[in-house]
Amino acid sequence: MPEVTPRTILVTGAAGFIGNALLTALSGRQVRRVLRQAEEKALPGDVIVGDISPDTDWRPLLCGVDCVVHLAARTHVLDDSSINPLEAYRHSNVEVTRRLAQQASAAGVRRFVFLSSIKVNGEATPGNPFSESDPPAPQDAYGISKLEAENVLRTVGDHSKMEWVILRPPLVYGPGVKGNFLRLMNLISRGTPLPLASVRNQRSLIHVENLAGAIVICIDAPAAAGQQWLISDGHDISTPDLIRTLALGLNRPARLLPCPLALLKFGAALCGQQAAMARLTGSLRVDASALRHTLRWDPRIPLEQGLTDTARWYHRLKYNAGYDP
Repeated sequence: MPEVTPRTILVTGAAGFIGNALLTALSGRQVRRVLRQAEEKALPGDVIVGDISPDTDWRPLLCGVDCVVHLAARTHVLDDSSINPLEAYRHSNVEVTRRLAQQASAAGVRRFVFLSSIKVNGEATPGNPFSESDPPAPQDAYGISKLEAENVLRTVGDHSKMEWVILRPPLVYGPGVKGNFLRLMNLISRGTPLPLASVRNQRSLIHVENLAGAIVICIDAPAAAGQQWLISDGHDISTPDLIRTLALGLNRPARLLPCPLALLKFGAALCGQQAAMARLTGSLRVDASALRHTLRWDPRIPLEQGLTDTARWYHRLKYNAGYDP
């Protein structure tokens, strides 16, 4: 009997926060990491491409590839200084996805898994949680670019034999997290008083290892093909409870102060921080029941445990290794 050649999974953004978790979840599989620069711990199959652009030629990298997992993107940029933010996002998110999807399809790739964002659905859920049946309503340049990238992938896939799968996660957290979540842990660790005790909201989150597990299922499950999936840990949390849980893991007091919501929003408007305040005080809930029931995915790490583990990771780095983010 002739030897069966293992099929390869190509992962863009493999060195990032989510990429590292996915590589762990794919342990034992043949993976081709797409990296911008060489790493100290090189792995067989690593490919160094530099900065990914719409002109990147993926054809030499797609030989023998069964599935592409596209994580690389221009993510939500705080204080974006681009003259035209939407065009910058389109360049990195839409056109790169178009090029990669077209060349993957031409190379005979079986499936293309695309990591999108819940921002495609919108910024808030004052009523029912978002579900797959809700019409897209992106509110910022990042969300618009992710929706356009989804549409590009659908078009390429629908005109070829390549299957597509789209995942829309909310805020992703876990050991190694950066961005706003890391900033919040900084504030709690420093004992900064936070005037958020009066907030009554609900937010959905997703632990990075839970997300990685879902991506692995989407690589293989026949029922995943041709679908967009919303994902979360399954238990929502208010901003004050999020702060309390993180503070407990950091072994710090949760210095929460009451403040009228109208005053918080007024102060944020004076500082030009309306969007940041909206994320802290508003609700954004995700219904992940379709993913759980159809693909039999279940988050391995419960929300409270994931938050505590993330806080303890931060605490170890800060106090044992001199980490000062």
